[in-house]
Amino acid sequence: MNSAWHWVSIGTADLHAALAFWVGRLGFEEIGVAEGDDPGLRAHWRLPDQMVARQAMVRAPGAAFGAIHLVEWGSATESVRADAAVFDLCPKNLDIYVDDLPRRMAQLAEQGVIFRNKHYSEAVSPDGVHFREIHLAGHDDINLVLLQILGGAIPIPATGFYGIGPLVCIVQDPAPERRFCQQVLGLALSHDNILAGPEIEQMIGLPQGCALEVSIWAEPGQPLGEVELVTYQGTDGADRYSRASPGRRGITHLNWWVGDIETFSSHLSAHGVQYSSSYIRGRLIQTNATRTFRSPAGLQIEVHTAI
Repeated sequence: MNSAWHWVSIGTADLHAALAFWVGRLGFEEIGVAEGDDPGLRAHWRLPDQMVARQAMVRAPGAAFGAIHLVEWGSATESVRADAAVFDLCPKNLDIYVDDLPRRMAQLAEQGVIFRNKHYSEAVSPDGVHFREIHLAGHDDINLVLLQILGGAIPIPATGFYGIGPLVCIVQDPAPERRFCQQVLGLALSHDNILAGPEIEQMIGLPQGCALEVSIWAEPGQPLGEVELVTYQGTDGADRYSRASPGRRGITHLNWWVGDIETFSSHLSAHGVQYSSSYIRGRLIQTNATRTFRSPAGLQIEVHTAI
């Protein structure tokens, strides 16, 4: 595919509350909203009748990548990360770039947002990236991270918030996942670090002596729509990837557009990746063909061609 992902799918119990955060507080723009059921989308996901109540697509203003498809389910469902430990295996964080972290924290605190820590963390990674970050609990048990890259050149708009950079996926064995990102998804390795020490333990909420193996996979030159693989060394988290599917609340899967689905299908087969074929005749999303498959760790991925 050789590109950043186009949107992440998130299930929610309350679309209006989710939009109040993404649009009202972070300044994302709505690029599509649909009220009521969506039989075409349900058929694609093989969901029971009347599961979809309403849905919306939002993104950073004008961004081509890193959008969010929010789907409110018509009945109560568990979240992917309900009662999850920090190091459980699943799609975990959505990282949001900011221009000035102390200023944006104060802005959100005035609006009632509660952060996991009173103060942000600041560190320099082994490859020299100087960053600040703070974690907060998002809707539907999503973990959100506000991330400032000091000295970076990310084009953050006047709102101070810029799209979704990495989706952070917790994996037990990073080697096959790294090969998958490179060989199957066609992404390039942009950062590769081991993070350790008391400051990192406090930042993430880790047991003493635990280190993080972190790699970020991206389209070169594109800061949005990245995939970040994190392995917590010295821990043994529960595998929640089977829960990360449409019908649950929280982050369920990633989506890409491609121009030639048949060529991509051959590419999957050449790498031994099994997939299912479908299409979507939905109210917001319509595809000519869709391929659904999972990474070695279990992350669900959908690749689509447009009608």
